[in-house]
Amino acid sequence: MLATLIALAAAQAQPACPVTPAPLPAELAGWRSGEAAIAGAEVKEAEVLTLGRGARAALHPSAHVAFPVRPAKPGPGAHGGLLAFDAARAGRYRVALETPGWIEVVRDGRAVPSVSHAHGPACSGVRKMVDFDLEPGRHLLEIAGAPNASVTVLVTYLP
Repeated sequence: MLATLIALAAAQAQPACPVTPAPLPAELAGWRSGEAAIAGAEVKEAEVLTLGRGARAALHPSAHVAFPVRPAKPGPGAHGGLLAFDAARAGRYRVALETPGWIEVVRDGRAVPSVSHAHGPACSGVRKMVDFDLEPGRHLLEIAGAPNASVTVLVTYLP
């Protein structure tokens, strides 16, 4: 009973989101693009994401994913997968997810250290944002510990 009361109080403390979503900041403008993607269970299956466009990615049971770099915090979720993206130039890139989950960006077989972590704007649907300083070229995105069999993901360049 006490747990129910606490949950109700927490729900009431959350601001209600408007029926019409607020405009997103420029770097997240493509979040609602709605492209479809299938995350790979192996590197050779990693679908290439379009920078700046959100994609709804189908994931696999984590036990079936051959992560080239073991996720540092795989999390309690049971789903994961591998996606790829091309960084056209050196700079800071942001990976956004709609749910909790662990994000690794891999280049040349090594995890690239993240430089920033944040939550997305209120009522945006963006739960987690992680920034990375990247060199030009193909990068692998590992998603681990996701609670659902699909997740919206966006990778974008930050000017």
